[in-house]
Amino acid sequence: MKNKFYEYIQKLQDTITSKLEEVDGKAKFQEDFWERSEGGGGRTRVIENGAVFEKGGVNISKVHGPLPKSMQAYFGVEDVDFFACGLSLVIHPKSPMVPTVHANWRYFEMYDKSGNIVDQWFGGGQDLTPYYLFEEDAQHFHGICKKACDAHNPEFYTLYKRKCDEYFWNAHRNEARGIGGLFFDYCKATDETTMEDWYNFVSEVGDSFLEAYVPILSKRIELPYTQAQRDWQEIRRGRYVEFNLVHDKGTLFGLKTNGRIESILMSLPPHVQWRYDHHPEKGSEEEKLIQVLQSPKNWV
Repeated sequence: MKNKFYEYIQKLQDTITSKLEEVDGKAKFQEDFWERSEGGGGRTRVIENGAVFEKGGVNISKVHGPLPKSMQAYFGVEDVDFFACGLSLVIHPKSPMVPTVHANWRYFEMYDKSGNIVDQWFGGGQDLTPYYLFEEDAQHFHGICKKACDAHNPEFYTLYKRKCDEYFWNAHRNEARGIGGLFFDYCKATDETTMEDWYNFVSEVGDSFLEAYVPILSKRIELPYTQAQRDWQEIRRGRYVEFNLVHDKGTLFGLKTNGRIESILMSLPPHVQWRYDHHPEKGSEEEKLIQVLQSPKNWV
């Protein structure tokens, strides 16, 4: 399964970066290969200063070796080895009218000292972070997420949408990072479900990503915007940074397992503002967004 999934994310990385380069029309992804001394490595692709994308990364990694002590405590296990692979992407467009998007699809195995698999699971999801709320965009993104889920289980969308709203929550701000999407983790084989079933589900969600995001991009990239709207985008990006550095489990895992720091922190936008005690004007489009972030909606 680990070889099958790693082969899948290699192809998915190619598909996604090719399409995003086509949309941008100016910038190309810079590619770096990196190795981890304890075992494994990855292929990082970053795009910067494009016509559409200010900064973005679409990264794959495959790491293995002894599970560090700090992560043993986190997973509640003793001395085990691990394997993890996944694709992680974050795209920050230039225009405040175009949402930031994040996605991640991953697979994990743990082994005893004889090399036997003692645990294995899939995880992942995709979520949208707009700066100005276009409800039809939210409905489209969630509609594609629901379609991917419904192909496997009619209960998945409701469950994983709720988990996404719970996970991407900036508790210290009492608001969501964005308008959600899907989040699932520890997807394991049961009496009713095989790992092959989970592979089929996760790859269906991965294959749906471009269909969920590119139509929104295409619809919004030509919209005019003001400097004030750009300032608002940068203020909201600050909340994005806060979540990734304070709460995000993927960032924590990468740092604790000696991952490549540049690849882990490629999710951070290049231009951000933190203004003291900032609040949007009453009745403004900016306030409309905040109201939704403070009380997540059902979009489909």
